[in-house]
Amino acid sequence: MHEQTRLHGVVDAATAALDGGLATIQGVHTAIAGKPFALLRVAPGVAEVSHVVRVVHDGITNFVYAGMRGALAVTGAAAKLAAGLAAAGDQELRPGTPTDMAIAALNGFAGERLARDGNPLATTMGLRHRGRTVPPERAALAAAFPGATPRLAVFVHGLACNESLWELHAERHYGNRHTTHGSRLQADFSYTPLYVRYNSGLHVSDNGRQLARLLDQVVTEWPVPVDELILVGHSMGGLVVRSACHYGQAGGLDWVRGVRHVFFLGAPHLGAPLEKVANVTAWFLGLTDITRPFADALNARSVGIKDLRFGALLDEHWQSEDLDALLVDRTGNVPLLEGATHYFVAATVTRDPRHPLGVAVGDLLVRQASASGRGRTRRIQFPLENGRHFGPMNHFELLNHPDLYDQMRRWLG
Repeated sequence: MHEQTRLHGVVDAATAALDGGLATIQGVHTAIAGKPFALLRVAPGVAEVSHVVRVVHDGITNFVYAGMRGALAVTGAAAKLAAGLAAAGDQELRPGTPTDMAIAALNGFAGERLARDGNPLATTMGLRHRGRTVPPERAALAAAFPGATPRLAVFVHGLACNESLWELHAERHYGNRHTTHGSRLQADFSYTPLYVRYNSGLHVSDNGRQLARLLDQVVTEWPVPVDELILVGHSMGGLVVRSACHYGQAGGLDWVRGVRHVFFLGAPHLGAPLEKVANVTAWFLGLTDITRPFADALNARSVGIKDLRFGALLDEHWQSEDLDALLVDRTGNVPLLEGATHYFVAATVTRDPRHPLGVAVGDLLVRQASASGRGRTRRIQFPLENGRHFGPMNHFELLNHPDLYDQMRRWLG
C-alpha cells in the first residue's frame, strides 16, 4: 500500500470516528434538552412560548454541530493534502509493528465500514509470506516458496489480528522469534506453512467464501501437485475455516477433498461471552432516549464481532435478521467437513477447567464449553480423544505455545 494512500485512509478513519463521537454527543444533548421542553408543552400559558424557544434552541444547536462537522471535514481534507505532499514510498508495512497491528485492530472493529467506504486501510484476503502479499499465481507462488512441498498447512488468525501473531512469544519459548507452529510442522512433517490475512470485521460467512476461493486458486496454481492440506484456525479463524469448508464443499471445489486435518485453537463455536455482554448492554442502553445514542455507538461495532455472539458461520445465520436483537440465536448446527479429522483445543486461566473462575471466563475470551462445542442446546461432534484442555493459559498463548504444538504433533503422528 502506498504511504500516501495509507495516510489518507488513516485520516478518513479518524474523521469518521470523530464524526461518530459528535453524533453521539448531539444525540444525548437533544434527548436531555427535550425533557424540559416536553414539560413546558403541557404547562398552561407557556406552550406557544416554549415552542418558539425550542425552535430557536434546535436551530442554534444544529448550526453549531453542523459547523463542528464542517470544521472536521476541512481539517481532514487539509490533513490528506499534507499527507500527499509529505509522503513518499511504496512499501508494505513490516508485520508486527504498532502501525501494522493498529490497522488489524481497526479492521476487526470497523472493517465492514472501511470496506464499504473504499477506505485503503480495509484489509483484503490474501496469502502473506515474509511481510509481503503473495498473489495466488504459479510464478509468484514458486518464487515465494522455492521449497514448495505437496503438503500444505494453512493458518488463519482471529479477530483484530493478522498473521504476525502466530510468532507470539517465540523468542521466549524458543529463543528464535520466527519459530512457530508452522515452522515446526515444516521441520517435522514437511508441510509448507501458508498464512492468511483477512478483514476480520466482515461477516464470517463472507470471509469463509473468500477463503474457499483463495484456497481453490492456491491449490490449482501451487508449483507441485498438492496431496494434503491441514487447516489451523485460531479464535474467529476457526469459524472462518469451518465456513470455508462448508462453502468449498457446497461449491464442489477440489481443494476440499485434500483436507485431512482441521485444528481449532480456542474457536468460539458456540459464541463468545464478551459479545453477548455487548449485545445485552446495548439493548438496555437503547431503552431510553437519553442513553440511546450510546447504544447506537456500541452497536456500530463490526458485523464480524456480532457473528461471534453465537458463532454464526453462514449467510442464513444473519441475513434478514436484526443483528442487534437481544440474544437471538439462529445459528443452528453446521456439520463438520466429511473426510477430515477435526481437533479442538480449549484453554482456561485456571489449571483445573472445573474451577469456578475457569468455567466463568475460560481463556478470558472464549469459554471451554464454546471451544469444545459442548453446550446445553448445541453440540459439535468432536471425538473425545480429539480434544485437549490447557491451563493455566490465556487465549493468545494458544497461537504459539510449545505444549500445544506437542499435542498437535502427537495427533498427527
